Amino acid sequence: MVASRFMFWATRSLRIALRQRLDFSRAMASDTMGSPGPVEIAMREKLATLLQPSKLIIINESQLHRHHAAMRSQGGGNGETHFAVQVISDAFKGKNTVQRHRLIYSALSEEFSQGLHALSLNTKTSEEAQRYQAENCQRRE
Repeated sequence: MVASRFMFWATRSLRIALRQRLDFSRAMASDTMGSPGPVEIAMREKLATLLQPSKLIIINESQLHRHHAAMRSQGGGNGETHFAVQVISDAFKGKNTVQRHRLIYSALSEEFSQGLHALSLNTKTSEEAQRYQAENCQRRE
């Protein structure tokens, strides 16, 4: 039991670390990441229109969740059920984390009704992203 908990947190921590270090150009290149499906395309269009982001990264993590009971009952889902989304947008100014997430979930309500199951969201304003980057650069020195 202790070993399985450790593996869960170790793999989760590894996924988070990899996601935070993911190169923007690599995430956007469909040649290296595979062609985006219809759900990802719709998500990208809706979020780009709504938020006018300076940075929008959408990563399909569905393959990491194919073993979940809900996904197994759907035969693994449609391959577009779980996504990690990183958005930097000034549309988030004056909004707390819950309000930001509600804004995104509301924009994607149609996708959720058609099989989108979960989002891992990282939402920042341009100012917050610059401050975060500056703090991390100082820690590395």
